[in-house]
Amino acid sequence: MTTATNELKNNLKDIVKETNVNNTTDSRQAVYQTKQLNLWYGNHHALKNVDFDIMENEVTAIIGPSGCGKSTYIKTLNRMVEMVPTVKTSGEIIYRGHNIFDKAYKVEDLRTKVGMVFQKPNPFPKSIYDNIAYGPRIHGIKNKKVLDEIVEKSLRGAAIWDEVKDRLNTNAYGLSGGQQQRICIARCLAIEPDVILMDEPTSALDPISTLKVEELVQDLKKDYSIIIVTHNMQQAARISDKTAFFLNGEVIEFDQTDKIFSNPTDKRTEDYISGRFG
Repeated sequence: MTTATNELKNNLKDIVKETNVNNTTDSRQAVYQTKQLNLWYGNHHALKNVDFDIMENEVTAIIGPSGCGKSTYIKTLNRMVEMVPTVKTSGEIIYRGHNIFDKAYKVEDLRTKVGMVFQKPNPFPKSIYDNIAYGPRIHGIKNKKVLDEIVEKSLRGAAIWDEVKDRLNTNAYGLSGGQQQRICIARCLAIEPDVILMDEPTSALDPISTLKVEELVQDLKKDYSIIIVTHNMQQAARISDKTAFFLNGEVIEFDQTDKIFSNPTDKRTEDYISGRFG
């Protein structure tokens, strides 16, 4: 093992220790149970027998090299992956006791409960206010006073209210990248989801904006279950309670984050977090 690899591994261990994440499951329930999930894009077998539970009010990090199935997996959790015509699946994903692939379970209901924040900030070409009010309006809320309360609550929840409260009627495109991403998080919060999916939410952001989003994620887990895809090992170590390591469409290891980064069971996990590949 090279000196650089040793140093990286030790740094990750230190990050996990410093975060002092509380990993007790106490009386919390599984928000998602994935059971022998397989997924194909045409003939390509992208997910292979994925089988693990995600607990409520925790941050679960999904790590692994490019093309390993991370983004495919979280897009399956709200069935967004089905927008690709060639996709087919087998197995089950149980969300709060319901198999999301059951024909009786409406995908619209699922996506109301499971919000999504993407890799690049994608605010609508509208005012800050209208970005946040968009979802509630779609759900039939027209009362201006109620909308005002939702907008303020959501922006406060995304830790950006103080930065934008005096310019709610200006176009969201005028904000910085980090602010736009928090606007997108606020837009997600406005429909009061149960779960927030985040696909590389800080990869396009500068270090200061990344830190703000990470602090926000830690705060949000008190009220939401968060599943985050990240290539950043330090980020996974800093903010997650549990970590799943994906490789070639399989879950190689899933455990408490401190164990994954300090004492992984599988050598492939150790090789990845130590920087030997990926």
